[in-house]
Formats: sequence, structure tokens, C-alpha cells
Amino acid sequence: MSDAPVRPAEAGRSAPPRPGAVVAVLAFAGITVSLMQTLVIPIVPELPKYLNASPSNAAWAVTATLLAAAVATPMAGRIGDMFGKRLMLLISLVLLVCGSVVCALSDALVPMIVGRTLQGLASAVVPLGISIMRDELPPEKLAGSTALMSASLGVGGALGLPAAAFLADHFDWHALFWTSAALGVVAFALVMLLVPESTVRSGGRFDAVGSAGLAVGLVSLLLAVSKGADWGWTSGTTLGLLALAVVVLVAWGVFELRTAQPLVDLRTTARRQVLFTNLASIAFGFSMFAMSLVLPQLLQLPAQTGYGLGRSMLTVGLVMAPQGLVMMAFAPVSAAITKAKGPKVTLMIGAVIVAAGYGINIVLMSEVWHLVLVSCVIGAGVGFAYGAMPALIMGAVPPSETAAANSLNTLMRSIGTSVASAVAGVVLAQMTISLGGHALPSENGFKVVMAIGAGAAALAFVLASFLPRHNPATPAPAPAAVEPSAEAVA
Repeated sequence: MSDAPVRPAEAGRSAPPRPGAVVAVLAFAGITVSLMQTLVIPIVPELPKYLNASPSNAAWAVTATLLAAAVATPMAGRIGDMFGKRLMLLISLVLLVCGSVVCALSDALVPMIVGRTLQGLASAVVPLGISIMRDELPPEKLAGSTALMSASLGVGGALGLPAAAFLADHFDWHALFWTSAALGVVAFALVMLLVPESTVRSGGRFDAVGSAGLAVGLVSLLLAVSKGADWGWTSGTTLGLLALAVVVLVAWGVFELRTAQPLVDLRTTARRQVLFTNLASIAFGFSMFAMSLVLPQLLQLPAQTGYGLGRSMLTVGLVMAPQGLVMMAFAPVSAAITKAKGPKVTLMIGAVIVAAGYGINIVLMSEVWHLVLVSCVIGAGVGFAYGAMPALIMGAVPPSETAAANSLNTLMRSIGTSVASAVAGVVLAQMTISLGGHALPSENGFKVVMAIGAGAAALAFVLASFLPRHNPATPAPAPAAVEPSAEAVA
């Protein structure tokens, strides 16, 4: 456990944090990190030329970020609980800046993959920010602030697309990464100045064996899911990776249950409130990302298809951007419902709204404003859901495990998005039309993906119905066995 001596600088922890400043800075940091999701989308078709690589190899610039984020998020959360959430948040922002600079200086594939991997390692900023809010904010401000921080995961992705498209159209493509580096530096400076270090620490030893096992299992699983369409779903590589993922993750689970200080406390994760929140998060991650795959293609496909709108990538970004603004606007509404009715109700409302958005999209998909409407409706539903999830998680875990639990929940959303990408890819590859000798996704293919997205939202509703009936918005108390840190003693 943590028993470091009290340092003079710690003994007089100055003024209490200003809640408004803390929330604004953490939300800005979350948005900055989530920009990495869409940063390279406008230049993906040109990456092989920019990097002098084949299209399949250039795709690793996207895949590397996904894999790094999946591995880093639960580990960074656990380290933050042990040694300091603000410290881990600052380290994550440093990795973001370093990765951005490496990419900005790159003209070859290998340094680009290295830089994108470093950017992915910064993905734990959002769950770490939520955990800092739990430790530092007064109870009456916690629900709205965590809802805003959770929504920043989608806000950055939505707002980043038009910004990245604009930069790619008007400047050299390296400007994308210089911009992300500058934003990371600003976020780092603001966190240093305005965000206090949490005094809630769990202490203990880091579970290196569990971390290695989880990394191997997740990388194997996500590689198979994300590259299965390219390699072939029945290829030896894909099936071998899936088999390896199953074996490693089962062995990892057995090891985690037997170790005294696990990376992920599976007994806590198995609590009904945590378990069904995480399962619903997978379904919501799937549902949200299905829209991100369908709408851009509908907007960019040639008008000769009869359903494509023939618009530019910049237009795609402008159509998707309102979704992020709607998510941010609905964060306080989500918090108000959570306070009045509990986060279970908020999560179920979000699921209904998302399913309705996909239903609208099946009927209305022939005009730009139709897709703006759909984007906003689904964004509102996701805003409700993402605002409720931290409240549900924090209502079931002690403060000393907040960062690890929220990081695991973020990982569940990421797994949902990866599965959505694979499923939508299979559907759209199988349901095609021929135009000018080229196979393009058919209108019915898009409608099938939308129906699957609606089904995922309905599944999230069903899973949320199994959550406890009582209002779990009040954070769970810390267990008496957890020793306070030196700063807390001071």
C-alpha cells in the first residue's frame, strides 16, 4: 500500500479546486484525445501514396491506434488508481503529443504506425477524467460533469471529422498532426495549472502478468475482428487469432481470480450493476459506430446509384458535426434525469432514442437534411446513454477502483465499435450493385446495417432492464481496508 512520507508541498494542498475550471479542462482533454478517432479518416484513401505503401499496409495507421487504445485503457486506469489519476492523465497527454509529432514528421509507413500507436496509448484520458471528477467535485455537480466528460468521447470524434477534412483539403496532410500536437500541449498545460491530483489511491503492486495476458488476448481478438474481412473470415490467420484470444482470455480470467491484486477485479466486474452496464456499453458502441459507417458512404456514393448523394468529405464532416453538439447539449438533460429517476432509466431512454433514429434512417435517406436529422437523433440517444454509464459504474465500485472500472467500461464501448465495423463490412460487401464495372454497397445493404444498429440499441435496452431498480447514482463507499495516501493524511 502507499506509505510515502509527506512532502512539504503536499502538506499544504493549496486552495480547493474550482469545479467549473476542472470540468472544462478535463472535457477539453477528453475531446482532444477523442479527435484521434477521426483524424486520419479524410486522408485514408491517399495514405498509400503519402506513405509509399500498399493499401493493406497503410490501413495499419488506423488499426494500430485501435489496438493500442484497447491495451492501454484498462492498464492506465489501474495505474491511475494506484499512483495518481492526474499523473496518469498527464502521461497520456505526453504520449499523445509525442505520437502527433512523430506522425507530423513521417513520410513512411513505420514511423506513422509508431506515432499512431502512441496516440492510441492516450485513450484513457476520458475514464481518468471521470475518476478525477468523482474524487474532486461536490456531489451536486458530479452527475452533470461526468455526463459531459463521457459524452466528450463522441463529441471529439464528431467535431474532428469536418475539421480534419478542412485541413486535409487546404493544407499539407502533416498539418493534421501538428494541430493535434498543439491541442495536446494546450490540454497538458491546462491540466497542470487547474486540475488537482486526487488523494484517493489504492496502492499495491501492478499486475504485470495480468497486463500481459490481457494485452495478448485483446490484440488477438481485435486483430481478428478488424482484419478478418481482408484476410478472410475462414482463413487460418483469422481463426487462429480467435482461438488464441479465447484460450488466453480464459486463462487470464482464471489468473485474475487467483491473484491478490489483479489488474481487473473480476468479482467487482461480475456485480450485476457493473456487468450489465458493460454489456450494454458493447451494444451502444456497436450501435453508435454503425451510423458512422453508413452515413459517410451514403453521402459520398455517386448520385447515379439512385441513393448516393455524391458529396465531398467536407460535407460528410459538416453533416456529422451536429451529432457531437447534440451529445454535449443533452449531457445536462441526461444528468437531470439521472438525479430524478436514476441512471438505469436514463440508459433505457437513450436506447429507445437510438433505435428510433435508425428507424428514421431506414425511411429517410434521400436528402442531406435527412441524414443530419438522423445524426442528431442518434447523437441525442448516445448522449443520454454515455451520461448514464459513469453513474452506474461509480454507483457500484469504491473510489479506489473508479479509474480501472471506468477504463474497462470504455474498453467495452471500443469492442462494440470494432464488432460493428466487422459486421457492417460483411453486410455491405455481400449486398452490392454494379456501377461502371465497380461493386458498390446496395441501398438494401445500408438498410440492413441500419436495422442491425436498431437491434443493437434494442439489445442495450433489454440489458439495461436487468440493472437494479433502486437509484444507484450515489457513489459506492470506499472499503475500510483501503489506506489513504500521504496527501490524504496531510
